[in-house]
Amino acid sequence: MTQTRIILDTDPGVDDALAILLMLASPEIKLEALTTVHGNVNVEKTTRNALALLEFLNARHIPIAAGCSLPLIKSSLHGGEVVHGASGLGGAVFPEPTIKPLHIHAVDYLIERFLTEPNEISLYAVGPLTNVALAIRKEPRIVNAIKELVIMGGAVRSGGNASPQAEFNIYEDPYAAHIVFNSGIPITLIPLDVTYKCLLTSVDVERLNQIDSPIAKFVRDVTVDYMAHYLKYEGFAGCGLHDPLTVAVVIAPELLSFEEHYVNVDISGGESTGKTFADFMKVSKKPANMKVALDVKGREFVELFIERLKKLSLLNKKEIASG
Repeated sequence: MTQTRIILDTDPGVDDALAILLMLASPEIKLEALTTVHGNVNVEKTTRNALALLEFLNARHIPIAAGCSLPLIKSSLHGGEVVHGASGLGGAVFPEPTIKPLHIHAVDYLIERFLTEPNEISLYAVGPLTNVALAIRKEPRIVNAIKELVIMGGAVRSGGNASPQAEFNIYEDPYAAHIVFNSGIPITLIPLDVTYKCLLTSVDVERLNQIDSPIAKFVRDVTVDYMAHYLKYEGFAGCGLHDPLTVAVVIAPELLSFEEHYVNVDISGGESTGKTFADFMKVSKKPANMKVALDVKGREFVELFIERLKKLSLLNKKEIASG
């Protein structure tokens, strides 16, 4: 099997953690590295969470490079602690990781990796796009070296979850998103329009926990407060599989419906700052700059997610039993 080689730029984050689990549970993917960025919590916590998670999953061989602590222009973070908890991983508790991040900034790591192996590795970005934008600004040759950039971000036809119009990842650093969207990199966008159609429920989590495995227990612990937030503020008993849905681009693209459009980001500084908009009527006459997922077979993706994590949990249980 030919594997898709991926570097994940991430801000763990509950759904980031679930995306990492799904990548490691998918034989179609070779997860090459993680780069961390500010977002759901500060970069110190996102980096610690990434290290602790890889150690927990016996994936210590995957390198991690810590990245940007602030957006390009804003001097403060919006932050997602109210959703993801103070640590960023809800009710899950890990010991202090023994593995350490690389002694290189994430921006420099991205430049080095992609220029060393041009058009061989895909970049998946599931947090604010600060690292990616700075890599483009520092070394523009990276634009032609990234095989594909898959972004979880934006709200094209739907409302936002950080402001009435803006999705969190884009809202957190709209200027970075503007740079990335207009860079010329082949982009696939996975916005809230589709991720909110992929709802993991507590029933799904308990189905997974029929397997007595630390991984299954982790999924329950990391999502319980996350789901409580969704129920309180958004009125449904479950949580969106936002970041994990990016993995469907590799493992189940037939579940997604894409359209090619010119998409940009509002950086006006007004109430709509961070809003992603698509030129559906082609009035700007600008060529399409990305593929946008606008529909998904949501329940089928959730079932695939559960199936993959069940296999990973069973493997983990066997590893524990064998010592």
